[in-house]
Amino acid sequence: MNLRQLFLVNNACYQANAPLQIRGVMVHSTGANNPDLRRYVGPDDGALGRNPNNNHWNQPTPEGKSVCVHAFIGKLANGNIATYQTLPWNMRGWHSGGSANNTHIGFEICEDNLNDAGYFNRAYQEAVELCAYLCKEFSLDPLGDGVIIDHSEGYGRGIATSHEDVGHWFPKHEKNMDNFRSDVKNLIPVPEPEPNPVPEPPIPQPKTDEEIENRDENTEINSIKWYIRLLNFLKKLMPKFS
Repeated sequence: MNLRQLFLVNNACYQANAPLQIRGVMVHSTGANNPDLRRYVGPDDGALGRNPNNNHWNQPTPEGKSVCVHAFIGKLANGNIATYQTLPWNMRGWHSGGSANNTHIGFEICEDNLNDAGYFNRAYQEAVELCAYLCKEFSLDPLGDGVIIDHSEGYGRGIATSHEDVGHWFPKHEKNMDNFRSDVKNLIPVPEPEPNPVPEPPIPQPKTDEEIENRDENTEINSIKWYIRLLNFLKKLMPKFS
């Protein structure tokens, strides 16, 4: 993942500074044939390139709309794919048009003409890596119910407005949101089970006076028994030498 940061500090959403209770991630795509990040993220930081129309989202209400997402995925000026974080992850965004704004981090994938497999595969992989990063960062289960959804699924759940993204694009390249969630899951390492602890040997306990006395008595008795057995043995041998 090529993660960079340029907060849209002039956007009214950023300035509202409302908290987000993170429960999941919502995937969007821009709905316009322009894969360049500079269309939405600005001003130019040297990697984005200049937006001659100055219509990026780093202004109070871009094109008169109250909109803002946490990140964009698209092309840098050199053609490489990158992710730009545009809001703090724990800040409430304006991306779903519904209650998902209160619970889901939202990001946009910049669309092209929807037919370029090369661009799609690179942007798709960047989105998978971003979601895996967010799931690890915020302890989210990517296969959990309603955790990773697209805008159209959000509409089906009644938590977002009626949009078709990304269901109008992914299937053109033999992908869907179930594939996406599985791909995210596959990037999150399964923690290895902790080894069973090796039991420590018992610590010898100090003997009591009674135990020491009994031990000494037993030792003395055993010594006497051994001496008697030795005498008996010697007596048996004596006739042989007489």
